[in-house]
Amino acid sequence: MEAFVLAHEPALRLSAFAAVLAVMALWEILAPRRPRTLARRQRWPANLSIVVLNTLIVRLIFPAAAVGIALTAETQGWGLLHRYDVPAWAAVVAGVVVLDLAIYLQHVMFHAVPALWRLHRMHHADLDIDVTTGARFHPVEIVLSMLIKFAVIAAIGVPPAAVVLFEVLLNATSMFNHSNVRVASVLEPALRWLVVTPDMHRVHHSVERDETNSNFGFNLSLWDRLFGTYRAQPRAGHQAMTIGIPDFRGISACSTVTGMLAIPFQSGKEQRHESR
Repeated sequence: MEAFVLAHEPALRLSAFAAVLAVMALWEILAPRRPRTLARRQRWPANLSIVVLNTLIVRLIFPAAAVGIALTAETQGWGLLHRYDVPAWAAVVAGVVVLDLAIYLQHVMFHAVPALWRLHRMHHADLDIDVTTGARFHPVEIVLSMLIKFAVIAAIGVPPAAVVLFEVLLNATSMFNHSNVRVASVLEPALRWLVVTPDMHRVHHSVERDETNSNFGFNLSLWDRLFGTYRAQPRAGHQAMTIGIPDFRGISACSTVTGMLAIPFQSGKEQRHESR
């Protein structure tokens, strides 16, 4: 089974992406959480075009992707998990958890460092938050994120199977927690003790600085609670809160590929979001 997964990793990831995108898009139609600022036809073409562009760039620069690093680490015996006799199942679990922590810390860093925030604010400039926002990141941010991931995989010795599982989970949970969906009120509070829910992550996309600098997690909600960055609800409420960045309220920054790619190189009063 592991050999099959590794051999068909790109196809499995693409299939999982398409399936989650379709399910969440349908959920957004049937049970939306907030009214839209812009129609899907104004935002989705650009957001999905960025996904295609990022996929091509990553495959061009890193043909073996993160799985290749994991296979090399396994062959060479790199990383902590390869130095000790860790059961295979425990190594997979540990690898997924460590990668999730690394993504949380990376996210905090991209808000705290001015040059990195310039890249990351393309993600936050979306005037709505929905399933496509979860895959809308600047290509340079994606490349830097891959390099950080490579370093963590090599240092920890994350098994290849754990890398594939984590990549699928990260894509799926990112689309889930960015979705404009209504989760049953009896389920949502309990669910967010384990994973980042749409209501939890939506706070992170508020125009209010202290709210933007909260709820950094993508998958496990543990990290925000553990490191004191958790915020339960937006002050204005989910219906009235404003999504986006104060300095980027134009349609171009939200709905055109060229406008989105130019955001890191544009000036603005908010060039840094201090972590609190």
